Amino acid sequence: MKKIGVVGIPKGWSTLRLLDALEAKTGFRLCIDMAEVRLDLDTGKVFCQGTDLTGLDAIIVKKIAPSYTPDALDRMEILRFLHQKGVPVFSSPDSMLRLIDRLSGTTVLRLGGIPMPPTVVTEDIEEAAATVALYGKAVFKPLFSSKARGMTVIEDTPDAREEIADYKAAGNQVMYIQKMVSHAGGHLDLGVSFLGGKYLATYARQGSGASWDTTTRTGGRYVPHEPSQEIIALAHRAQALFPDMAFTCVDVVETPEGAAIYEVSAFGGFRGLLDACGIDAASAYADYVLENI
Repeated sequence: MKKIGVVGIPKGWSTLRLLDALEAKTGFRLCIDMAEVRLDLDTGKVFCQGTDLTGLDAIIVKKIAPSYTPDALDRMEILRFLHQKGVPVFSSPDSMLRLIDRLSGTTVLRLGGIPMPPTVVTEDIEEAAATVALYGKAVFKPLFSSKARGMTVIEDTPDAREEIADYKAAGNQVMYIQKMVSHAGGHLDLGVSFLGGKYLATYARQGSGASWDTTTRTGGRYVPHEPSQEIIALAHRAQALFPDMAFTCVDVVETPEGAAIYEVSAFGGFRGLLDACGIDAASAYADYVLENI
């Protein structure tokens, strides 16, 4: 019997899907809540509620924390320690570390020649205001967030500097500013998914029209989508810049000027693939891990 633990949220939907899939295939079930983990550097052991994680056959990271914060990077370091001790961790802790921090992931993408919406990073309010004036309308994105949480749209108006100052004062010392781009063919953002570096399927998030973003958190819904081969190839290039990502989703936007990448996900999502494509990603992921340990 293979013993595979799942790092996730104990009552989270995707965590439970993955736990169910692994238990059905192996007879073993272990949810690892990183808030309950103890790293003993003297013995080189890592425990979660009495279970020695160094004795597992593998660990799958489904969700490192309920929301992204710099603390998630410290949790990833513990998983990197486990990986160095010989426990296979899916995905690569080094790649996930780069992707949790939006700026870190963005620099890898841009240095890799991946097209993205125009983006400026600065701590200076005047530089930020000049960027908003240049873009006309910009999305200010926290460096640690998911599903558009904490993002703010600021337009080039007389109140822009005050809005920028308020945004920075709210804990965003480093401001990641991205031009709001037009969507081609409807208010859709694409989730191009990969398993083991191979293309799996694509779903789209369709905005409700009630919000500027397309996330399900603000009323968006998952719909089927068949992307062009060019988009699949672009997304493949983007995720390949982060080696050994076992399961990931690349966020793509189609603009009148062509396709661009928003980000590569550190963990990927199961819900979109299931609702829009009828694909049980949890089961497929479990099979992939069992075949590769």
